[in-house]
Amino acid sequence: MENQTFSADIISMEGLKVSPASSVPAFVLLLLIYVFIMVSNVGLVLLISTERSLHQPMYLLFCNMSINDAFGATVVVPRLLSDVFTPMTQRYIRYYECVLQAFASHFHAGTSHAVLMIMAFDRYVAICNPLRYAAIMTNRMVVKLSAGAWVAAFISVAILLGLTIRLTRCRRVIINPFCDNASLFKLSCQNLLINHIYGLGSAVVILGSSLGSIALTYLRIAIMCFSSKNKVLSSKALQTCATHLTVYVIMLVASFTPMIMHRNPQWADSGKVASVMFHVVPTALNPIIYGLNCKELRQKIVSVFYRSEVKISQDKLYRNN
Repeated sequence: MENQTFSADIISMEGLKVSPASSVPAFVLLLLIYVFIMVSNVGLVLLISTERSLHQPMYLLFCNMSINDAFGATVVVPRLLSDVFTPMTQRYIRYYECVLQAFASHFHAGTSHAVLMIMAFDRYVAICNPLRYAAIMTNRMVVKLSAGAWVAAFISVAILLGLTIRLTRCRRVIINPFCDNASLFKLSCQNLLINHIYGLGSAVVILGSSLGSIALTYLRIAIMCFSSKNKVLSSKALQTCATHLTVYVIMLVASFTPMIMHRNPQWADSGKVASVMFHVVPTALNPIIYGLNCKELRQKIVSVFYRSEVKISQDKLYRNN
């Protein structure tokens, strides 16, 4: 079977190992997390879209990130929810659906790095060149940079998956909880050298440019802040940068943890859970971190809830009269 080309369109997916006793708690927990991710991220997008005072480059980038986070969670979580009550031997997915999920998951990861690099550039211009910030970081520039990030990620992932779908298949079992490029090309018995070279090369370029640009950007920001005479503005600038760095570190930890765990067979099941965490933990924490640490967003969120409570009170008073 291993050396025989498999042409059927159905793939067996092992996924997460969930015992019957823990199926309901796992389903409820995952569902609550997914609902929170969607409500918080979509709510942030709606808030920024409807409040004209938030139509500024930094908030438009927050909006960009929230859209990508909601997309990334939707790529993985609904499928996991449907598999919780399905026995491992009965979990199947069509090949084209698996390719689409793999494309979407890699696209989400690539866009996450690109958006965070743009956010680092935005903070660099705002702090190190404040007099030219309005001229450089216009809303049009933010749209161009964001579109460039999404297009670059799309092309990179399209080539990555294009090299994989050209392969013939001789296996039909995917061990991971969701489809990704590595899971797909492991279904083939052909020479995978080109896939490994491009996959490793693209990962090095993305991570290298991401780590390098963000490290250089925030190093220059830190030097400027510590040498500045205005300690109040420097403190505020460092606080804003700390928020962004926290988000970036969370994403890196969520990225590298499954890579490390998958290399040790004893951690195989934990590695599956860790791979899901990349699509769950950063997407759930990002709106909390930005919502709590950004004063303007926090004030707008409070005002929205206050207006809602006032409207409810007025409606009750109107009905009683």
